[in-house]
Amino acid sequence: MNRLEGKVAIVTGAGSGIGEAVAKRFAKEGAAVVVAGFVEDPVHEVVEEINQQGGRAVAFTGDLSVQETAEACVLLAREQYGKLDILVNNAGVFPATSTIDKYPVDAFQYMVKNNIYSCFMMTRAAMPELQKTRGNVVSAGSEAGWMGIAENTPYGGTKAFIHAFMKGVATEQAKEGVRANCVCPGPIDTAWTHKETGPMSAKMEKQTVEGTPMGRRGTPEEVANVYLFLASDEASYVTGALYFVDGGVTNSKGPHGAEVPSSLKKEPEGELNLEHSQDGHAEIRKQDQWKHLG
Repeated sequence: MNRLEGKVAIVTGAGSGIGEAVAKRFAKEGAAVVVAGFVEDPVHEVVEEINQQGGRAVAFTGDLSVQETAEACVLLAREQYGKLDILVNNAGVFPATSTIDKYPVDAFQYMVKNNIYSCFMMTRAAMPELQKTRGNVVSAGSEAGWMGIAENTPYGGTKAFIHAFMKGVATEQAKEGVRANCVCPGPIDTAWTHKETGPMSAKMEKQTVEGTPMGRRGTPEEVANVYLFLASDEASYVTGALYFVDGGVTNSKGPHGAEVPSSLKKEPEGELNLEHSQDGHAEIRKQDQWKHLG
């Protein structure tokens, strides 16, 4: 406990899924957390839940792919808590699956905006504050960004950008005492990986689970635990790294998950009270349906 005592963190996309777990894990470990997300996300609920458990958190809502909004988020952390030690670029979207010849152009543009622009804008805005505290950035990569996934190619492309972006930031900012790393989840038990709540077909969902050597989805808390390590001083010699939390997907060449006995497929219960794990963005927001990047 208290591995982040005295630290101040911004967690983007923190109203649901992995972001909720990261925000609550960080708060449980002593950090003051800016819980950031879209205005329609359950951001305020997460803040209330953290504060009720004795943690410290404040909400920020807005479109972090916009420069002025990203800068306002960083300003809130500084005004509310006096500094910024950790930036977690978790925000992202997963609006469609399709072969590339039929992949919706608006879905691709939407991903570029919310997966790439938001990561760039927040990192750019936060860097002057992180240089002051010798802080660090941890961004959401993906196994899809490492090896590519059929019928999911543009999503993997956005994550590959983040992998390379964080490696570049790590090299560039080392002289300032700032570290930068990626957590790369595989299939996690959120809205994105269920056919009822995300864009996956029944076939894709089945293949996703069976293609995982451990034979199950990961939990948001299991991913949050890796974010915690990388954000903490325990990872003081870790920068420019990609940490895969994927149940072995990147090592798999077949449906090995089908061979796992049912007793080992059960997800660990964890200790965080996650109320919003299935509330992630799996379709284009109405506000963005008419927008294009130019």
